[in-house]
Amino acid sequence: MHNAIDPDDAPELDEEWFRTAAIHENGRLIRAGRPKGSGSKTAIKIRFDTDIVTAFRASGKGWQTRMNDAIREWVRAHPFA
Repeated sequence: MHNAIDPDDAPELDEEWFRTAAIHENGRLIRAGRPKGSGSKTAIKIRFDTDIVTAFRASGKGWQTRMNDAIREWVRAHPFA
Protein backbone atom coordinates (compact mmCIF):
# COMPACT_ATOMS: atom_id res chain seq x y z
CA MET A 1 0.00 0.00 0.00
CA HIS A 2 1.34 3.43 -0.93
CA ASN A 3 0.84 6.29 1.56
CA ALA A 4 1.34 9.24 -0.80
CA ILE A 5 0.29 12.69 0.37
CA ASP A 6 -2.02 14.51 -1.99
CA PRO A 7 -0.41 17.92 -2.73
CA ASP A 8 -3.91 19.41 -2.95
CA ASP A 9 -4.22 18.77 0.81
CA ALA A 10 -1.16 20.91 1.62
CA PRO A 11 -1.79 24.26 3.34
CA GLU A 12 -1.48 27.45 1.33
CA LEU A 13 1.92 29.02 1.96
CA ASP A 14 0.80 32.62 2.25
CA GLU A 15 2.53 35.63 3.84
CA GLU A 16 1.12 34.81 7.28
CA TRP A 17 2.49 31.24 7.08
CA PHE A 18 6.00 32.49 6.30
CA ARG A 19 5.83 35.23 8.97
CA THR A 20 5.07 32.72 11.72
CA ALA A 21 6.95 29.68 10.42
CA ALA A 22 9.70 28.02 12.44
CA ILE A 23 13.06 28.04 10.69
CA HIS A 24 15.28 24.94 10.77
CA GLU A 25 18.83 24.53 9.49
CA ASN A 26 20.47 21.09 9.26
CA GLY A 27 17.72 19.67 11.47
CA ARG A 28 18.27 22.29 14.20
CA LEU A 29 15.67 24.89 15.18
CA ILE A 30 17.09 28.34 14.37
CA ARG A 31 14.02 30.47 15.10
CA ALA A 32 10.59 29.54 16.32
CA GLY A 33 7.65 31.32 14.73
CA ARG A 34 7.35 34.82 16.10
CA PRO A 35 4.58 35.11 18.68
CA LYS A 36 1.93 37.70 17.99
CA GLY A 37 2.84 40.95 19.72
CA SER A 38 0.55 43.18 21.71
CA GLY A 39 0.48 45.76 18.94
CA SER A 40 1.52 48.45 21.43
CA LYS A 41 5.14 48.71 20.27
CA THR A 42 6.61 50.56 17.29
CA ALA A 43 9.83 49.40 15.64
CA ILE A 44 12.13 52.30 14.79
CA LYS A 45 15.80 52.83 14.06
CA ILE A 46 17.49 55.12 16.57
CA ARG A 47 21.08 55.88 17.51
CA PHE A 48 22.24 56.08 21.14
CA ASP A 49 25.69 56.82 22.50
CA THR A 50 27.75 53.63 22.77
CA ASP A 51 28.27 53.96 26.53
CA ILE A 52 24.51 54.10 27.14
CA VAL A 53 23.81 50.97 25.07
CA THR A 54 26.80 49.17 26.61
CA ALA A 55 25.55 49.92 30.13
CA PHE A 56 22.05 48.61 29.40
CA ARG A 57 23.35 45.52 27.58
CA ALA A 58 25.67 44.77 30.50
CA SER A 59 22.59 44.53 32.73
CA GLY A 60 21.70 41.26 30.97
CA LYS A 61 18.62 39.80 29.35
CA GLY A 62 15.74 42.25 29.20
CA TRP A 63 17.99 45.29 28.71
CA GLN A 64 15.75 46.73 25.98
CA THR A 65 12.73 46.59 28.28
CA ARG A 66 14.72 48.32 31.04
CA MET A 67 15.86 50.98 28.56
CA ASN A 68 12.22 51.50 27.49
CA ASP A 69 11.18 51.78 31.15
CA ALA A 70 13.93 54.33 31.86
CA ILE A 71 12.81 56.50 28.95
CA ARG A 72 9.16 56.16 30.05
CA GLU A 73 10.13 57.28 33.57
CA TRP A 74 11.93 60.33 32.14
CA VAL A 75 8.94 61.23 29.95
CA ARG A 76 6.60 61.04 32.95
CA ALA A 77 8.91 63.31 34.95
CA HIS A 78 9.25 65.79 32.05
CA PRO A 79 5.82 66.21 30.40
CA PHE A 80 5.95 67.84 26.98
CA ALA A 81 2.49 69.43 27.07
